[in-house]
Amino acid sequence: MDDTLLIVASVLGATLRIAVPLVLCALAGVFSERSGVIDIGLEGKMLAAAFAAASLGAIGWPAMAALGGAMAVAMLFSAVHAWACITHRGDQIVSGVALNVIALGLTAVLGLVWFAHGGRTPDISPDSRFTAVIPGAAAAVQRWPVVGPLLSEVILGHNALVWLAFALVPASWWLLYRTRFGLRLRAVGENPAMVDSAGISVTGLRWQGVLLAGALCGIAGAYLTLAQNASFTPGMTAGRGFMALAAMVFGQWHPLRAGVACLLFGFLDAVAIRLQGVALPVIGTVPVELIQALPYLLTVVLLAGFFGRAQAPRALGTAYVKER
Repeated sequence: MDDTLLIVASVLGATLRIAVPLVLCALAGVFSERSGVIDIGLEGKMLAAAFAAASLGAIGWPAMAALGGAMAVAMLFSAVHAWACITHRGDQIVSGVALNVIALGLTAVLGLVWFAHGGRTPDISPDSRFTAVIPGAAAAVQRWPVVGPLLSEVILGHNALVWLAFALVPASWWLLYRTRFGLRLRAVGENPAMVDSAGISVTGLRWQGVLLAGALCGIAGAYLTLAQNASFTPGMTAGRGFMALAAMVFGQWHPLRAGVACLLFGFLDAVAIRLQGVALPVIGTVPVELIQALPYLLTVVLLAGFFGRAQAPRALGTAYVKER
């Protein structure tokens, strides 16, 4: 019984940690696409932010300062996307793919030139990383009967960015559905001409949505290198941005439902890690490659099965041209 409880607690704790970058990127996609701008570049912005955070952390910047630098880099990428797609009405998908390619190549090259570790950054010291909010609390309650493992793994063992990510889910819902800004942002993604006729800047609102998406991607990228890992490796986002897009579509562009979908991805990934090398009854040892592919297979299934039926914002992907 104790072993089972430890396994359950371990999987639940890992689910929360793994889901954090997915949740943040899914929320980023919600804000951008609710404003009418397709954001395929979530992956690239997260990767660029991860590299920026790791680079700043490696040279001794405090964790909060490195987080701010990561957010600034991701917002710069978002500004390029907004400038191309909103101001100059370029193709939104092409712009997003270009950002992904640029981030993948640029981070690898800069990492190689600056640090000479094959594209990796040096390990970040604990002083420049986000660690448990209450140090030592998880170990102190670990041996408590029944509730100890759950408190240790699911609640007390996490850093501030984990709790920030999950706090942002209801906060995003409130911002989108209970504020004037949210009403206007959703309206500009559905009927920009109506918003324009009310004397509200369509361009301004879409820029705000895309920049907000960049800030969230910046936190996601910083989490990968300042909390989950201790350095940057080329391509370390490993498709998380596209998983977040799938979760966003599955969640119907709604923050709460997208957050639940991200938890599902995180749970599958946590179970996959736990099952590596474990012999199951009847089936035997499951190939590691199949287990590692489960989250990506779910991404394909969700995109293939739900994208056509999902009710996207009606003006999504359509550049707005002001009538004269």
